[in-house]
Amino acid sequence: MFLRSPGTGVLLAAPAMLGLLGFTTYPILASLYYSFCRYSVLRPPRWVGLANYRHLFVDELFLRSLGNTLYYALFAVPLGIAVALGLALLLNTGVRGLSVYRTCFYVPSIVPLVASSVLWIWLFNPQSGAVNDVLRRLGVSHPPGWLADPAWAKSAIILWSVWGVGGAMVIFLAGLQDVPQEMYEAAEVDGATGWHKLWAVTIPFLSPHLLFNVIIGLIGAFQFFTPAYVMTGGTGGPVDSTLFYSLYLFQVAFADFKMGYACAMAWMLFALVVAATALIFKTSARYVYYAGAER
Repeated sequence: MFLRSPGTGVLLAAPAMLGLLGFTTYPILASLYYSFCRYSVLRPPRWVGLANYRHLFVDELFLRSLGNTLYYALFAVPLGIAVALGLALLLNTGVRGLSVYRTCFYVPSIVPLVASSVLWIWLFNPQSGAVNDVLRRLGVSHPPGWLADPAWAKSAIILWSVWGVGGAMVIFLAGLQDVPQEMYEAAEVDGATGWHKLWAVTIPFLSPHLLFNVIIGLIGAFQFFTPAYVMTGGTGGPVDSTLFYSLYLFQVAFADFKMGYACAMAWMLFALVVAATALIFKTSARYVYYAGAER
């Protein structure tokens, strides 16, 4: 009877509940309070109301970091999804050694971010990197400077992001297994080509998987930090071309010790992610098809 009583359940769950309250709930609420304060950690917080939030809209570095992040999300997320979907379609053709290819494409997505970032720093080296070496062999006499060039730094990081699309590829590959074969057969009877079958059969059945990967990719893009920090030495250079939102937030909090302002940035980021996700969900009913479910 003791083990079945409600009090026993609460007692057993108490460590997890206390941990949740102490290490999750309290920091969230504290950061909300500090976002309305001028707080440098070394001195007690001082209430300033909405001053931190108002300053965001006149902070040139904040606006630049937001623009860099939106640029990255605009190109990295669609490109990653397109590459992941293409790889999944290729692996779904019954190729021999499917498990080997699937493993080869998936492994980069589980390599630690710091290790993969260091690897791509070497690959993007303007003088001795493998990327420019290949371009020179192909006849490009003046290859890009990549991470050393403000015009190419964000493009280099976007290319790096494509290397880790293995997780999305596996999700698409799983979704392709659920597409009814009779739909393809019916399309062939109607004279559909391969492109028509892809557009009219495959894409609609994969639309829930596309929605999932878009949302996860968008959230990850807004929180993009580690590769930019490692590849630029934490500076966001050259000339702030890779100063992403989370990187600037880190600099404000742990280099300038403006914790109140950093908390305001964090809550603004939360609001942007929620708004973007809500917008995607709001419009998803127009193009997402759930097989077997009422629309």
